[in-house]
Amino acid sequence: MTYETPAFIAMFTAIARSMEENRDHLCALDGVIGDADHGIAMQQGFAAVDKALAALDAGQASPTDVFNTAAKSFLNAVGASSGPLYATAMMRAGASLKGKATASAQDVALLIPAMTKGISDRGKAQPGDKTMLDAWQTAADRVLALVEQGSPLAQVLTEAVAAAEAGAQSTIPMEAKLGRSARLGQRSVGHIDAGAASAALVIKAISESFG
Repeated sequence: MTYETPAFIAMFTAIARSMEENRDHLCALDGVIGDADHGIAMQQGFAAVDKALAALDAGQASPTDVFNTAAKSFLNAVGASSGPLYATAMMRAGASLKGKATASAQDVALLIPAMTKGISDRGKAQPGDKTMLDAWQTAADRVLALVEQGSPLAQVLTEAVAAAEAGAQSTIPMEAKLGRSARLGQRSVGHIDAGAASAALVIKAISESFG
């Protein structure tokens, strides 16, 4: 099975819907060890993406165009740290599809590792720092292992979600090393990182769009 531009536009619509539904929950998580605005940033960012993509001519735009448009609109809407991180993630995903009018199942699976690499390179975080990368990297590692085994896309995406959710939960006992929550030191221990929680939701929306 192959996927064309409308499938990727629909994926971003699904992410935007998830961020809208989970905005208050993410703000509540962020309020414990952050500024309580993460849910608002993610909701506004992906709402801007959804609006920009609605204006795109799906018949003329390539999958890469979708991700590049998403990156630009998210960055313009979100001034917080998640802005450049997700924009870079989307640019890397778009680059992985460059020159392709349609994407294969493997191309779709590899979007998660591509986005993870963008977040890692831009943010300079490491797994264990109590950031969104803890969810993204856990998912990406699982995806790469399953792709290498030749697993079907539905299985890859289902297990990516489980891995991302486990990665988000793994931030609870961690002490934050980066971001505003790092200033709390030991007081950041015992709470889930909001960025990791939202990352798991983004990956779930991606999975449900193609699974």
